[in-house]
Amino acid sequence: MSININYQEKFQARHIATNEADTAKMLKTVKAESLDQLIEQTVPAKIRLKQPLNLPAAKSEFDYLNTLKQTASKNKVFKSYIGQGYYDVIVPGVIQRNILENPGWYTQYTPYQAEIAQGRLQALLNFQTMVIDLTGMEIANASLLDEGTAAAEAMFMQYSLRKNTAANIFFVSEDVFPQTIDILKTRSEPYGIQLQIGDYRTAELNDQMFGAIVQYPAGDGNVYNYTDFAAAAHQKNIKLTVVADLMSLVLLTPPGQWGADIVVGTSQRFGIPMGFGGPHAAFFATKEEYKRSIPGRIIGVTIDSAGNYALRMALQTREQHIRRDKATSNICTAQALLAIMAGMYAVYHGPQGIKLIAERIHGLSVLLAESLKQLGYEQLNDTYFDTLKFDLGVLANPVHSEALNNEMNLHYKGSVVTISLDETTSPQDIETIVRFFAKVKGKTINDVAFEELKGSIETVIPADLQRTGEILTHAIFNSHHSEHEMLRYIKSLEAKDLSLCHSMIALGSCTMKLNATTEMVPVTWAEFSKMHPFAPTDQVGGYMQIFSELNDWLSEITGFAAMSLQPNAGAQGEYAGLMVIRAYHNDRGDSHRNIALIPSSAHGTNPASAAMAGMKIVVVKCDDNGNIDVADLKARAEQYKNELSCLMVTYPSTHGVFEESIIEICEIIHANGGQVYMDGANMNAQVGLTSPANIGADVCHLNLHKTFCIPHGGGGPGMGPIGVAAHLVPYLPGHAVVDIDKGKSIPAVSAAPWGSASILIISHAYIAMMGGEGLTNATKYAILNANYIKSRLEAHYPVLYIGSNGRCAHEMILDCRSFKNFGVEVTDIAKRLMDYGFHAPTVSFPVAGTVMVEPTESEPKHELDRFCDAMIAIRYEIDSVEKGISDKTDNPLKNAPHTAAVITANEWEHSYTRQKAAFPLPYVAQYKFWPSVGRVNDTYGDRTLICSCPPLTDYEFEESEVTTPEYGT
Repeated sequence: MSININYQEKFQARHIATNEADTAKMLKTVKAESLDQLIEQTVPAKIRLKQPLNLPAAKSEFDYLNTLKQTASKNKVFKSYIGQGYYDVIVPGVIQRNILENPGWYTQYTPYQAEIAQGRLQALLNFQTMVIDLTGMEIANASLLDEGTAAAEAMFMQYSLRKNTAANIFFVSEDVFPQTIDILKTRSEPYGIQLQIGDYRTAELNDQMFGAIVQYPAGDGNVYNYTDFAAAAHQKNIKLTVVADLMSLVLLTPPGQWGADIVVGTSQRFGIPMGFGGPHAAFFATKEEYKRSIPGRIIGVTIDSAGNYALRMALQTREQHIRRDKATSNICTAQALLAIMAGMYAVYHGPQGIKLIAERIHGLSVLLAESLKQLGYEQLNDTYFDTLKFDLGVLANPVHSEALNNEMNLHYKGSVVTISLDETTSPQDIETIVRFFAKVKGKTINDVAFEELKGSIETVIPADLQRTGEILTHAIFNSHHSEHEMLRYIKSLEAKDLSLCHSMIALGSCTMKLNATTEMVPVTWAEFSKMHPFAPTDQVGGYMQIFSELNDWLSEITGFAAMSLQPNAGAQGEYAGLMVIRAYHNDRGDSHRNIALIPSSAHGTNPASAAMAGMKIVVVKCDDNGNIDVADLKARAEQYKNELSCLMVTYPSTHGVFEESIIEICEIIHANGGQVYMDGANMNAQVGLTSPANIGADVCHLNLHKTFCIPHGGGGPGMGPIGVAAHLVPYLPGHAVVDIDKGKSIPAVSAAPWGSASILIISHAYIAMMGGEGLTNATKYAILNANYIKSRLEAHYPVLYIGSNGRCAHEMILDCRSFKNFGVEVTDIAKRLMDYGFHAPTVSFPVAGTVMVEPTESEPKHELDRFCDAMIAIRYEIDSVEKGISDKTDNPLKNAPHTAAVITANEWEHSYTRQKAAFPLPYVAQYKFWPSVGRVNDTYGDRTLICSCPPLTDYEFEESEVTTPEYGT
């Protein structure tokens, strides 16, 4: 017997679930002789790549982790006292293991289907409650992307709410963090908003100002009393935004008590690693009167069909999907997973624990200040929470050198040095800092009465800035402080949510694929998680290597010249790409080019992003087959040839088809002076077969949380880097703190230079382990799986759009509109799927009354069959209603989903059996997932908006209040 010693396990065999035998069966079902023949029939020949992807050979999981360990060792993990919005933290182990590292939490989808997302919705409601409590505001959302973009969203909200429409000046305190000011510059320019940056104490407020923003504590650590400034602003009808440090608000008077209209910031200090910049959940809190203008998602309390407590996303009519070019925000992905962690940090520590942490940080800051004072250093902040400021003059360089010798990073700006402490700082760390500061002056730590100082620490926060009253008083923050209690609480919520752990999530355009464990493991390594985004460049060699490799690999995949890894969400990538196009036109003297052509089928973020980039939207028609109407496109392009900025196009189309006219479409745009922006939402059908550059695009964003395996995390994190052709490279985003300027860079679009850097490792791992062949095969199998589902379902549900050879791309639209004729809405199908153990596909997008199905390459044949069996069984249930066999209102579809409480109740008055309701197919009994609530009542929840945790004893409903809305209207 010969023995093969060269065997190496291929990761692609773990990622692509379909085996050889099942492939043959599926090809027979779709009537294709081979996988390559199916691809030839699906992807137009003229756009297919002529050469395979030129990527490094695929690594095994074992080899990749070993290699990455070597790369990680190039990052020097020094103690960070840089601050500037990023602080080291202690992540409670029970939260790290059971949420951050748990696929039951990180593989969930955005909670649009509330009945199977109650655990996550509760965790996000906890986050909102925490933010409302600490900021002193009335309403909060369930997170935004980062502190800088949250500030920009506040500016836009103030701008949209202004009473004097001629007012276009936004006052910015010079003490706001520079990365935030950078983003404000980016966001304000397209709208003609003028930023007036200065000292809030001497600013002359006037009627041309619509808003103002200050930092609390200030960027240099000083804690100012803004009460008079807030009053003066309000006298001029100027709304005030406060960028607040959440941990400091435990001790400081909350902004809501002294006049803030909006409070934003980051929850990073609540147990979220720095991760070289992210991901971190920003918060946004405001007054209830602005509830219909607040950006992002709001989790609200409502009731279900039985009148029981339930949660769902509230006020969705504010979203960009509906408002499109009228939207003031393009937020799509938020930071749900990180918001959940931050909320759980508050739950675990409780009010007393959080207060002790804040007091310890502040107390050690006072200890350090007093110690250095005894050495002759003058601390410049009159009032501070955690940040000390010194002008060291000629001693700045020696201090810098000694800090590095002790593996510590301080923050330097000329001769001014600031030191920001955090919850990881210990008394021993204070002694180390004091020791090297003493050395610089030729002294020793013995020149400091250290022990005496430790015993006499008093706050330096004046009485009028000290918080009074209790914090986090709700029972949820006062019940789970032992690890066992916390573990059970986390697991109790996890059990209410359906994730990829349970079944496939076949959401069209959302690409819910395998997030492999090996891809996730390095995210929590200290070499990556504990790095400050402004750490010196010679300490971050590991990250730089990963960014360089990822840039090269993604450029090869897209066909572009270079990438910007900064945008930290898909919609941010859209915006960044459009701003790069805008900068290109402006640089050429074509500032009048401001028309964006957008197909009528486009995702709602497309027109919203274009509007935010200062563009005017012209809608292009689609033909009866769902393709872009080339004649209409040409007419529009020629009509606006002098003003044409760009075309925004999704490829394959949102309708799930490879449009054969795509090259002609791009040529029409270029011939009329425009650029082509390609939305990368459907890149899962392109990688290795074609590319954005190959079809003629100039720029595209990539949803790394879709095509490249970053988990959706229940609604975030995401990453949306952009790739550009060579002529657009000079305009890629720069940064105010870290020099990444490309020559003519636009200002930053995200707070950190490389966005949510720590999760870029996930996509790096995916590409490295798949290799060019594996990535291409993944695309082929995504197309095979989609066409297999199409072949099984098209006799039961009309497939709305197909390619010229009868094939779909990686997704398809099933037309359910005719069912409405006999009372069955597409929402009923979505809710009934829960009884079969599935999350619904994308509902009513891009066509109302339809579902869009995308299986991904990670699903095996038997899972595809389970889903198809469920959809076919539901179709028979619809037939039963149509034929009058089932009652039009009392049937399994209308009453779905059915909870365990309903099924096991003593009384059963429905015209169908309990078995039919709960176990409609044999496999369901074996794998049953029980929705924790019945169908939620959105109407009730919007009418009585509650977006913080209500005491359950106070949350009782009169029977007359319980109403059932007409769903689907």
